[in-house]
Parts: sequence; structure tokens; C-alpha cells
Amino acid sequence: MNKYTVKKYTENDYKIWNDFIVQAKNATFLFHRDFMEYHKDRFEDYSLMVFEGEKLVAVLPANKSEGILYSHQGLTYGGVAYGDKIKLALVIQIFKVVLQFLNDNNIQKLQLKLIPSIYHQKPAEELNYILFLLKAQLVRRDTLAVIDLSESYTLSKIRKRGIRSGINNGLVIKEVDDFNDFWNEILIPNLLLKHQAKPVHTLEEITRLKALFPQKIRQFNVYENGSIVAGTTIFESSKVAHSQYISGREDKNELGGLDLLFYKLISEVFKNKRFFDFGISNENQGRNLNDGLSYWKESFGANIIVQDFYEVQASNYDVLDTVLL
Repeated sequence: MNKYTVKKYTENDYKIWNDFIVQAKNATFLFHRDFMEYHKDRFEDYSLMVFEGEKLVAVLPANKSEGILYSHQGLTYGGVAYGDKIKLALVIQIFKVVLQFLNDNNIQKLQLKLIPSIYHQKPAEELNYILFLLKAQLVRRDTLAVIDLSESYTLSKIRKRGIRSGINNGLVIKEVDDFNDFWNEILIPNLLLKHQAKPVHTLEEITRLKALFPQKIRQFNVYENGSIVAGTTIFESSKVAHSQYISGREDKNELGGLDLLFYKLISEVFKNKRFFDFGISNENQGRNLNDGLSYWKESFGANIIVQDFYEVQASNYDVLDTVLL
């Protein structure tokens, strides 16, 4: 008899879920139910909880769409979260019962978007090994430009020139609580013009999330003579400052606003973080790279890590029966 049981998350589990996320070794505030549910009308939540007796030992933030379970499509990253005391053999058993639960509930496939290793509180790549055992298919790979702030890094000459321009042009950087100027004057027009797209978060949604997570979601704007010319939205977790949105006015690029802004963020505001994550520069499910954007990020001294997306067949759960010797 298996010692683990799996159940779907319900609203009654709100506190136990959130209490678990705080102490998991591979989770951030994005897994908090308040963050996950800001867009609950867009997704059919199918998050799973794994128990050993009465004790919660793992969670999978997830949604279901067209018979496939996704580690939540509304989150930047996902996967199975678990505590730091749990051993690899037990994670294998836990993942097996998750797949078995999906198979028993007529969900044939699970798509996982793994949480990049820089977001781990402690090393936590058990899932990478398990997905190898299951012969999971790698369906997407994105590249993140990341600075390890515990090591020395070098800005390129062109970035240094941009920073000097920003200083010489008298640009002012401010942290603000209001997202209105950045969203309506910079971000929305730029995304529409360049990509015929909209921000993932509406102005109302990002404002609500800021109210829920005031220390975790921060907005930094750049001003020329009191008018906004650039900005970035930072999602801050325990080890990482992640730039969720980066945008500047096309006709003001020569002022050096974004160069100066990110220099200040990296060298002053977030200098005590372990990592600064510029995010991805990929399009088309990872199969194309925005070369100019990637170059700009790397020229701050960032290096590349990857985020992997896997698809696994739920019916393969019994493969894990033969792993342990």
C-alpha cells in the first residue's frame, strides 16, 4: 500500500498550502494562492497536494486544459515543490503517485515548466533526474540572462557609455507604488507596436498584486524633466531580483535611461541579492532568440542559464517502480 495520497486543492486548503510554500526549498511567492488566483477566471485550476498521512509533503501548482495538466500556465515557472528534508527516493515515489493520480483521472499528459535553479532555496533538481527516468520529452527551452552578484561581473564599453549618457542627461530614477505611468505611457504602447501584444498583467492586476505583495513587486521608473522615459517591474524573491517587464520610449533610447536604471538596480538596490535575472529573450516557444535584446542583457555581465519544459505521459508511472535498488 502506497504511503502517499494525492488530492486536488480546494479553497479550504488555502492556509495549509501557503504555510507549506513558505518552507519549501524550491518555491517562491508566485506559488502563494493569492498570486496564483489573480487570474483564476482564465484557468481551470487543478493544483495537487501530496500527503503522507495527515502531513503535506509536496504540492504541484497546476491547471488543466483540453485533457492535459500543466504546471500552472499563469506562472513563470512551476514544478513540484517540496521541503528540504525530503530525500531523492521519496521524491521519486511522490512523483509516481502524482502520475498515477492523473492516469486514474483520465489525464494523459503532464507538462512541467521547471523552476530555474537560481530560485531554489537549496539545491533541488530531483525532478530533472526523474524526468530523465521517465524519458520525458523536452518540448521547450528558454534562455535566461542572469548575473551572479556574488561574483565579479563586467559591463561592456557600450553599456558604460549609456550609463554616462543617463547621468549627463540628468535622468532621475524613482521607485514608485503606482504602475499607471509605466503601463499606459510605455509598456502597453511598446508591446502593441513591436509585438501586437499586451502585458501578461493588466494594470488592475499588477496593482492588485502589488497590494498583496508590497515587498515583492516593485516598480522603478526613469524620468527626464519629470516625464517618464523608461521603467522596469521587479519581482523580488529571497535570492533573486527578476525583471518581469523592461521597456523604454523608442524616441528616448539615446538618453541612456535603461542603461542607467539597470546599473543602479544591479550595483545598488539589489546588490545583496545572489542573482539578478533579466528574464528570457526568446520567442516562438524558445525556438527563436531576440538577438539584440539578449545582447543588451549579456552586456551588463549576465550569463545564460536555461529553463526547461517537459511533457511526460501519465501512464508511464510504473517505470518508477524499477528504479530503486
